[in-house]
Amino acid sequence: MTTSDENDNRLDKALTVHQLLIEEYGQREWYPRLDPLSELIFTILSQNTSDVNRDRAWNRLKERFPTWEAVLAADAAEIAETIRPGGLANVKSPRIQEALRAIKQEQGEFTLDFLAEMGVNEARRWLTALSGVGPKTAAIVLLFSLGRPVFPVDTHVHRVSRRLGLIGPKTSREQAHEILEELLPPEIYYTFHLNLIAHGREVCKSQRPLCATCILREHCGYYQTIRVS
Repeated sequence: MTTSDENDNRLDKALTVHQLLIEEYGQREWYPRLDPLSELIFTILSQNTSDVNRDRAWNRLKERFPTWEAVLAADAAEIAETIRPGGLANVKSPRIQEALRAIKQEQGEFTLDFLAEMGVNEARRWLTALSGVGPKTAAIVLLFSLGRPVFPVDTHVHRVSRRLGLIGPKTSREQAHEILEELLPPEIYYTFHLNLIAHGREVCKSQRPLCATCILREHCGYYQTIRVS
């Protein structure tokens, strides 16, 4: 259990890191990337693949099937072949169709716009009840398409947050969502999320992080450990 002083220290560190990252990568202005349903399918396609391959799979899906009705009516194998560049196509294809089917059955149409009227936790529960939709996917839909105050934790955010000491070394990605949402002011969620990802990709890499040139090294528990050793 963390004490109030420990939480204050972590918050101070997070805000310092936030400012340093803004100086490096900029302040991000929120805008709706896609409508909520498109964001959901886009994010399912992004699971366990690169942005480039996700985009290829998304573009092929939209070109082959002009409507969500067409996606739902198609053979799962045809969808899988279409989205093959995104990887795990045989998993993602039925996952996409199951989500579309559940949405159509409950709402009578292909839309997730109603999530804007729900409380954040209610909307998150609704999304995670869909097959294959976990905390990260739900958070991305709510933050990126609706601007709701949620903090997605992907592999980069998780790794950088652990190395900095914003979350514990054994904190799972699922646990990190709740911990970081409680720690951080909601108004910085969007910029902090995107800048942590940028830093994780460019500097704080999984293998061979560039600690010597990292702008966060003096605030990083991982760097202090390797410097001492």
